[in-house]
Amino acid sequence: MDTITAPAPEAASAPAIPFAVPASRWDESVAATLSPPQLLLYRSNLLGSDLTVTNFGGGNTSAKLEEVDPLTGETVEVLWVKGSGGDIGSMKLDGFATLYQHKLLGLEAHYAGPEDDDKMVGYLPHCTFNLNARAASIDTPLHSLLPFAHVDHVHPDAIIALAASSGGEAATQEIWGGRIGWLPWKRPGYTLGVMLRDYVAANPEVEGVMLAGHGIICWADSARACYEHSVGLIADAANYLNAKLAQKPAFGGAAVPVSADRAAIAAGLMPRLRALMTGARRKLGHFSDDAEALEFVNSAQFQRLADLGTSCPDHFLRTKIAPLTLDPARLGDDAYLAEKVAAYRDLYAAYYQRCKRSNSPAMRDPNPVVVLVPGVGRITFAADKTTARLAGEFYGNAINVMRGAEAIGDYIALNEQEAFDIEYWLLEEAKLQRMPAPRPLVGRIALVTGGAGGIGAATAARLMADGACVLLADRDAAAVEEVRAGFARQFGRDAVRAAVCDVTDEAQVADAFAFAAREFGGLDILVANAGIASSAPIEETTIELWNRNYDVLAQGYFLTSRAAWPLLRGMKEQGGSSVVFIGSKNGVAAATNASAYASAKAAANHLARCLALEGAPHGIRVNVVNPDAVIKGSRIWDGDWRKERAGAHGIDSGRELEEHYRQRSMLKRDVLPSDIAEAVYFLAGDQSAKSTGNMINVDAGNAQAFTR
Repeated sequence: MDTITAPAPEAASAPAIPFAVPASRWDESVAATLSPPQLLLYRSNLLGSDLTVTNFGGGNTSAKLEEVDPLTGETVEVLWVKGSGGDIGSMKLDGFATLYQHKLLGLEAHYAGPEDDDKMVGYLPHCTFNLNARAASIDTPLHSLLPFAHVDHVHPDAIIALAASSGGEAATQEIWGGRIGWLPWKRPGYTLGVMLRDYVAANPEVEGVMLAGHGIICWADSARACYEHSVGLIADAANYLNAKLAQKPAFGGAAVPVSADRAAIAAGLMPRLRALMTGARRKLGHFSDDAEALEFVNSAQFQRLADLGTSCPDHFLRTKIAPLTLDPARLGDDAYLAEKVAAYRDLYAAYYQRCKRSNSPAMRDPNPVVVLVPGVGRITFAADKTTARLAGEFYGNAINVMRGAEAIGDYIALNEQEAFDIEYWLLEEAKLQRMPAPRPLVGRIALVTGGAGGIGAATAARLMADGACVLLADRDAAAVEEVRAGFARQFGRDAVRAAVCDVTDEAQVADAFAFAAREFGGLDILVANAGIASSAPIEETTIELWNRNYDVLAQGYFLTSRAAWPLLRGMKEQGGSSVVFIGSKNGVAAATNASAYASAKAAANHLARCLALEGAPHGIRVNVVNPDAVIKGSRIWDGDWRKERAGAHGIDSGRELEEHYRQRSMLKRDVLPSDIAEAVYFLAGDQSAKSTGNMINVDAGNAQAFTR
């Protein structure tokens, strides 16, 4: 199950964290069965799935292969190269752009100098082979202009540490003795491809070239040789840096102790920061207290290096110009946090004004992406959970780069104007404009109690289908983990978490909401659904039975609402938040032999009305969905409740019971968990933004339960 456990505080004298040293994972028994395009994919997947070799979404690979031209029937040379926006670790064959190599080489006739970089991108589609719809990336010229059959361009931490250090060029010479060349920083594009081609032509002995600020590019005559060349170069760099790091503490050594309460601190801090990040879209958060983050934020050189920002375009595009840093002694001061977030937005606006050009796109979201807290760790915010997690991982890569760069010289961040020109590149803006509109609930966080049951799981699925992240809370550990694992496969692991939580246990309830705050950043939607059901004549209703119903159905709803309240209240300025109680037809209509259950449901329904009054000034809407006879897919109906209700109606507990409820309804239809989920979805989202204190009956029609 996805959880966070806080390790014990680390010693201030801990040695610098070493760079991972990759090793070849090539399996010739697999490679021997593959076609040339499949070999390129195999090589790419091996490189991209090893995070010691390249970052997620980063790097590109290519092969120049012979293909039959579908128009002429002639054999032609085709460049297969990773397409725009792909990830070499997970891509398939359709992730490669395919282009006529002779047409790519002919493009130089249209190139007059660096000012033509953007223009040259527009010519790439004219070189497409076999109507391949995959767009070619900006790095295509780096592959097409080199004369080698197989080319890899990767940027792992150990390599970028060299590329982003004042001592990087000297270290490159020391490590490889002239086998690897060096080119100064140049933004990706056609000009960099020409510079690289000309450098290699003038230095035919080189086996690869270090691109300052970018990474490394290398080549070979076969797929396997190219892969093993890449891995070997990275291992060389990692071993060299590890030897340097062993000689002195990283970042000047530790200056701040690690907090043993950092997980709890993050859970309390993240919702307050999230509430301050107002804008067009809500944010999702990601917390990390990994060893790299703690070594950095607790170090003597932390503030100096953090202020410099990142060096690699891949890092920068996901983490912004610089992180927001916070004083751990002032985290409880809301005015301080508001001032810091506002100051960051002003800093970003000033950066935009200093660097913008006449045709720059409008300023984007000025809120911070990365928040660093000494003693606590790293927090990242973005429009969705996956992007927030990746931003954190990329800043972790940036930390590694700083550590290695400082071990051999001074860390060199990306020049501010260069950074701006990449962030606001018109080609990047065009890519952003082509992205589909986000789903309605992207950026929303929901907690669903009874999340392993029929209605709870159906509700969670409906919310996740439209983009929400969901914490499933349920007292059945095995069941809730099974549901979580299934949803992780269906919606992705970032969308769902699970917590073992008995809603009658105040401490477990508090822990579940703290977990949601730490994992996602806060809360927007509470679905109070955990329930039980019992049936007995009044004379047979024991105190234990009565209390059990009220503990779960009344007190449980109270405890979860109370715990959610401070998280929900903070979202007023971002459109408000929503609480949905799963009530019952029996909460508004009397039921035979169910006084404990029905009256407890009525108490919960009235609690919802009271909370609607309290919540309105804070933008918290509270509504109720009243189901009836949700038999199929329900865990409650699998036990004694089924037999008890059948007995109360004098009928068989098998199929006859389902038919009884179907025929009792006005519409003569079954009510399913998915029907309840649709009503919850309506009340949770913006389509019901002006509704609070309401009840929606989802019972196929029952005149006795008409609300009045």
